[in-house]
Amino acid sequence: MNASTSRYVMSAFGVTCIVGMSSAALAQAKFQCPVRGGDFIFALEAKVPTYDQHVSTSAQSRNVASLMFESLITRDEKMQPTPALAESVSESPDGLTYTFKLRQGVPFHNGKIMTSEDVVASYERYRKVGVDKSMFGVIDTFAAPDASTFVVKLKQPQAIFLESFSNIAPPVVIIPKENAAAEAMQLPAVGTGPFQFVEFVADSHFKVKRFDNFKPNDSQTGTNGLGGYKVACVDTVNFRMIVEPQARVAALETGEVHGVEDVPRPSQKRLANNANIKFQSMENFWVHLSYPNLSFPPTDNLKFRQAVQAALDMDEIMEASSDGLHRMDHALQFPTSPYYSQAGKEHYNQKNKDKAKKLLQEAGYKGEKVILLTNKDYVAMYNASLVMAEQMKAVGINAELLIHDWPAALAKSVQETTGWNYFYTGWTTVVGQTGLPSLRNLTNPNNVHKPKNNQSDAQLMEFWNAGLNSKNLPDRVQYFAKAQQRIFDEALALPFGVMPKVAATRANVEGFQNFFLPRAWNVSIKK
Repeated sequence: MNASTSRYVMSAFGVTCIVGMSSAALAQAKFQCPVRGGDFIFALEAKVPTYDQHVSTSAQSRNVASLMFESLITRDEKMQPTPALAESVSESPDGLTYTFKLRQGVPFHNGKIMTSEDVVASYERYRKVGVDKSMFGVIDTFAAPDASTFVVKLKQPQAIFLESFSNIAPPVVIIPKENAAAEAMQLPAVGTGPFQFVEFVADSHFKVKRFDNFKPNDSQTGTNGLGGYKVACVDTVNFRMIVEPQARVAALETGEVHGVEDVPRPSQKRLANNANIKFQSMENFWVHLSYPNLSFPPTDNLKFRQAVQAALDMDEIMEASSDGLHRMDHALQFPTSPYYSQAGKEHYNQKNKDKAKKLLQEAGYKGEKVILLTNKDYVAMYNASLVMAEQMKAVGINAELLIHDWPAALAKSVQETTGWNYFYTGWTTVVGQTGLPSLRNLTNPNNVHKPKNNQSDAQLMEFWNAGLNSKNLPDRVQYFAKAQQRIFDEALALPFGVMPKVAATRANVEGFQNFFLPRAWNVSIKK
């Protein structure tokens, strides 16, 4: 494998590779903190279930863990693969071997220098306990031929392997090999990130401090998605879990916190002219949705799921969820993606009570209880479940809410195949990464919708696998559309619409850039 091969692979996936970079590019000025010191206090809108990224799909887990842990490859500002702990990657001519060269001299928080053995151990732990194993189906072996080289061998070529391998929802973060035997949720908080663990108090706060020996990625110059050149400008970051929206906004107004993850629309209007507060909005943040449990009746019955699909008034659900700040959209991709498709739109926002009642009769529904698993941490999810319950009752469905806090609701949906019929969530980075990998929640082996025998719909899997193995974009786009159509035909997901994310900081906060998670690196506080 030569340098030209390496450059081709990296550029083909939008990855910046050190190999072949000019001296002028390498000499670009790196980010420097305008101010150092202070405690950056940031309010989260939901509770943090864990910082163990290998086992949690929760956005709140990513929010805190992203400061402490890094992955081999991550995503840049445009959600394209970009190196983090990897320096470069090359692909063999037959497409079966990917060779990663690691950045040298990168220390863990415990002082140990990262080697390829740590990388292998991290992937093996993820293979064992990881919540998203979709990429492992095509992988044959991992190897560490020397301390600075990590090799992945595939069973067969896969055109979009680096897209799958750079998954950030959740990522395969690199940990010391001696911690790789840790059970799920028991992982020691030792990574390579710009901040290191201080304290985690459940339902209260999560605190980290600057890691003085952190080694930034010198191939980058500044903030770039979840990669880039990172600097810990503040001494500490204190994530406070303030789930009540008005309390969160009040803390921002008084200066009790420096930033908040989410500002409700009424508060946005009220604070629009407040010179002490800066707003930042992401138009396409999450697909607001619910999905059924296929292992628990009556949602194991296709006709029943189609009845619910026919009954729903998505306009009413989205209005209640967002106070009017939303976009009506059926798609499982954002419009900015080349994979955005109209497929399945006929199933969206039907508002057809007569059709729903007819389908319920065909399903043989006899008034069995239908359990809507929801939470109050995320107000949008809770409001969606309230409205959906009433719409289901209007066509004769015995809908009942089961309310937990966010960590408990998520855990139940992941770990249990009984006791719930519909779960409420928002797909953010999953959709933001675009393409076939963004459907992995509904495909083998992930299957959040709990199909019987954990085998997803055969037709869906046919389209999914064909798309993954297609070498050109038009074919992959076509297979994505077919997969999306099948998802709606089988009522495997109920997208309500798209919601933005409006974050805010105090005016004296510099460098904060709203993204799919609150990046506290390269952020400083003016005195």
